[in-house]
Amino acid sequence: MTVPAPQLTTLLSNRDLDRLARLRLKVSRRFTNRGRGEHLGVKGGTSTEFCDYRDYTAGDDVRFVDWNIFARIQRPYLKQFHQEEELHVAVLIDASRSMLFEEKFALAQRLAAALGVLVLRGGEKVSAYALGTAGPSLRLRPTRGRSAQGKLFAFLENIEGGGDTPVEQGIAGFLRQHSGRGVAVVISDFLTDGDLRRSFNLLHNAGLEICAVQILGPSELAPEIAGDLRFVDSETAANLDISAAGDLLSLYHEYRLAHEAQLTALCQQRSGKFLSISSAEPFERVVFDIMRRRGWIV
Repeated sequence: MTVPAPQLTTLLSNRDLDRLARLRLKVSRRFTNRGRGEHLGVKGGTSTEFCDYRDYTAGDDVRFVDWNIFARIQRPYLKQFHQEEELHVAVLIDASRSMLFEEKFALAQRLAAALGVLVLRGGEKVSAYALGTAGPSLRLRPTRGRSAQGKLFAFLENIEGGGDTPVEQGIAGFLRQHSGRGVAVVISDFLTDGDLRRSFNLLHNAGLEICAVQILGPSELAPEIAGDLRFVDSETAANLDISAAGDLLSLYHEYRLAHEAQLTALCQQRSGKFLSISSAEPFERVVFDIMRRRGWIV
């Protein structure tokens, strides 16, 4: 009788981990740091993987001259190599009170775990931050290697959701602790009255490629309301009494789609990515189907 392997985390099944082992996180702009790593940078370097030739200019290191070409055509060409640089991916997960609605936070935890595993198994560095927690602010310092998976899982499993800090304030707090270039994966519902344009500018100006995942609940995507209603904001406790719900629904959808279009533009204008999903979507479909088709994962 075969004994099943122990489960490493409540967030991902062993089958999920096996499937993730064959995939990598794809970033469109390589904001890498100068420390050596396994990520191929856009600049030439001194690894053993040849990439191109260029003309020799005075002051170049003669060790990289291709003497075989020089012997044939009497003209010096310099061999260039890929530079293996360190990629740092920071995963930011919104733990504010609105994320507890309709299992949004549960899906965010699983997505953060999956993306973190992709980074660690790709030989890169990952850090994680909980934005707007009910308890003290949480941070997983930059770490790398498969052995760090346990630290990542424990961090994500222990996040206490239900805080009242808006996502834009959480991003500002993250940037006060973060240093270096890389990728910022922000997982949130982005339901805030704050200035998200400023937040995205701050991330971009810090040298971070923005990958934003918006998670909305099914009733936020397609609310069913009728009659006279009172809405209560889950984070501010503000009340709004309404009637004529039919007119409100059309206005709501107009604003929701405009908000999604704004988030898409904020990411694309900064060479980033944006994805909006429902919390009712199965985790496996989001990671292994939607994210692969949208070019997040290869």
